[in-house]
Amino acid sequence: MATFISVPLKKSTEVDLVKPLSKFITASYPAGEEQGEYIRAVEELNKLRKNALGRPLDKHESSLEILLRYYDQLCAVEPKFPFSENQLCLTFTWKDAFDKGSLFGGSVKLGNGAFGHIKDTVLSALNREPTMDISPETVGTLKLIMLAQAQEVFFLKATSDKMKDAVIAKLANQAADFYGEACKQCQYKDNLPKEVLSVLAAKHTIMQANAELHQSVTSKQKKHFGEEIARLQRSAELVKTVASGYDEYVSVKDLSEKINRALVAAKKDNDFIYHDRVPEVKDLEHIGKAALVKATTITYPLSLKFADLFEKMVPMVVQQSMSVYTQRKAETVNRLVGTMRETTNLCNGVLASLNLPAALEDLSGDSIPQSIAEKARAVVQLGGLQSIEQLIKDLPELLTRNREILDESLKMLDDEETTDSDLRTKFNQRWNRTPSGDLYKPLRAEGANFRNILDKAVQADQVVRDRYTTHCDMIALLCKPENELNAAIPSANPTKTLQGNEVVNVLRSQLAQLDEMKKERETLEGEIKAVTFDMSTSFLMALSQDGAINEEQLSLSQLDQLYSAYNQRVQATLRTQEELLGQVQTSHQEFSSLKQSNTEANQREEVLKKLASAHDSYVEISNNLREGTKFYNDLTEILLKFQNKCSDIVFARKTERDELLKDLQQSIAREPSAPSFNVPAYQSNPAVSAGGPTPAPRTAKPLPPARPPPPSITPQAAFTPPINAPPTGPPNSNPPPLAAPTQAQGPPYPNYQGYPGYFQMPGYNPYAYGQYNMPYMAYQQTPGQAGYPAAPPPGQPYPGYPQQPPQQQPYYPQQ
Repeated sequence: MATFISVPLKKSTEVDLVKPLSKFITASYPAGEEQGEYIRAVEELNKLRKNALGRPLDKHESSLEILLRYYDQLCAVEPKFPFSENQLCLTFTWKDAFDKGSLFGGSVKLGNGAFGHIKDTVLSALNREPTMDISPETVGTLKLIMLAQAQEVFFLKATSDKMKDAVIAKLANQAADFYGEACKQCQYKDNLPKEVLSVLAAKHTIMQANAELHQSVTSKQKKHFGEEIARLQRSAELVKTVASGYDEYVSVKDLSEKINRALVAAKKDNDFIYHDRVPEVKDLEHIGKAALVKATTITYPLSLKFADLFEKMVPMVVQQSMSVYTQRKAETVNRLVGTMRETTNLCNGVLASLNLPAALEDLSGDSIPQSIAEKARAVVQLGGLQSIEQLIKDLPELLTRNREILDESLKMLDDEETTDSDLRTKFNQRWNRTPSGDLYKPLRAEGANFRNILDKAVQADQVVRDRYTTHCDMIALLCKPENELNAAIPSANPTKTLQGNEVVNVLRSQLAQLDEMKKERETLEGEIKAVTFDMSTSFLMALSQDGAINEEQLSLSQLDQLYSAYNQRVQATLRTQEELLGQVQTSHQEFSSLKQSNTEANQREEVLKKLASAHDSYVEISNNLREGTKFYNDLTEILLKFQNKCSDIVFARKTERDELLKDLQQSIAREPSAPSFNVPAYQSNPAVSAGGPTPAPRTAKPLPPARPPPPSITPQAAFTPPINAPPTGPPNSNPPPLAAPTQAQGPPYPNYQGYPGYFQMPGYNPYAYGQYNMPYMAYQQTPGQAGYPAAPPPGQPYPGYPQQPPQQQPYYPQQ
């Protein structure tokens, strides 16, 4: 069976998708059937993730379908939610796939395009260093490995189908090239398990051997018998290399026997029949190559049974475009409505300054004009002074609540950023995550915008208060009973002689036209506010056709179509008002010249002007205060969402911080607490002598460790330094230390080599060859070296350690 390298599945910790996604949906979509459907879809997505990652999967097509469906759903949901560190932040923790276990065996099927997709797309989306298994070097190597293995599959299929040997040779030669490229890239990188390099090197050689084997058949068919033998010899050498160096990972027994049988038969036929000259390997013609595989692009969806759980939800880019379009639409509506309201207020101000229409109604000079009486009743119905004073009193409380929410939100960011900066200073480069200061820039910009809005609101509130203070006395007069109001208005000589005058009739007609214009504006304002249009269809069409949305161009074009006619009507009313006001001022001059002018009349007219202006100011102030109250309440909801966003990202950062701290603590705990130092020679296992046996490389068969010859023991012999020995260390004639055996052999004690001044452990002989049924060999003492000390005879006390010569340095370093 062919040995293939499979990549283990990455493992992840449990992540709750329901809470954050449902929270976003609740905040972004109005309550109703649509919101409920999306929340149910979130629950299904969470189940998909648990099925794909929460339990071990069998190596079966059904398991692959589970993974593909979850992947497809992630691709579909990614553009529909604002997944980012500073918006909808979800922390996914993935473990290194190569942490444990082996790469070999199994039937995991990956097209190498998946690793290209990871390298080109996934890594760019990471906000921190990737784990080793998905680093650019690793996925690049895995891409080449999968390409080589796919080519090998075609070679095996062609061999099984007994295709022409010339074709099979080209397939094998191409597979050898792919394996060679993968081996070259893996050779100098320590990012994959060491076994991978061995398997790749073996596969590279095996594919070369197969190419030569099948090309030898082609040579035989062409009656090039010498070339056939040369290729078979080359193939046999390659297989022999694999057998001697990589038999632990792959088996080439069957292939080797097949090649040897063919080689023996070819040599026999050539020796007895053909006598064809066998060429050198370097003179052989190069074998061609046939690549049947290439990296494929990952296309969504991968599952044929995929159905998007969030099919009705528009992508996030469309949602963002819709948000900007809605803002542009609101600005257009406010501009048109605001223009009409401003011109209406201007008209009212001009009429109030002329004391119209009260001047036409006050021809008697001793009663309340009808227009003033109506204005007084309107003020009382709207709540009078008490209503305005209550609204003014509520504004500071609403402002304070909004400021507190904003301050608390920004304080959360400040505290987390301070903690992040302290840890970054403490751990330096090890603290390898996005700095909080960089991550919070959009949120801080949003918070600064909110603070600027509040500051402007405070200024607007002060303007309303000042205006109320200016008109407060006259508004209070309008709120009095009719008899008190009439008494407060000065009397004047009657001007009944102007009743039925043509100038008066013309002026009344002009005022009626102005009233009609105001009613038309109210109707026009309602029509402008009622205009609706679903831009999502246009944005989705642009996204599908162009892959992007030019929101500004599409929005401005659509708004121009919707409101151009209304804009023309608004401008027409402005021109009408300007003409009528000019006519009214001319007529009022004629009217004023006909009236009998005296002090009482002037005082009465001045009071009536102030009362009319107070009414208009009351209505405007009431509207401003109600709009201000609504503004603060709406802003409170927006600031609460902003606070939740800050809270969510701070919580996610805290979770990420705790995990990173845990990893750093474990990493620090694994680091050595002291610098490395040289181990004394007598604590190391003795080395194999120059003439000793050398174990075969890369073999799985355990061999007993080589042992030095037993020493010649002189009882009670103390160590005497040789004459020519250096004074600072053990004799140079000692054999070198032995390398550690591949596995434990012999007695469960370390094999201590003799050392000057060292006595053997009582009752233990490290050279007890008898336990292995080996003959005792006489010890040949090295010239210039004293014999090894032995244990004392039974019943005698164990002697102390002999004193070292004074000139000899201590072995252990001094503290």
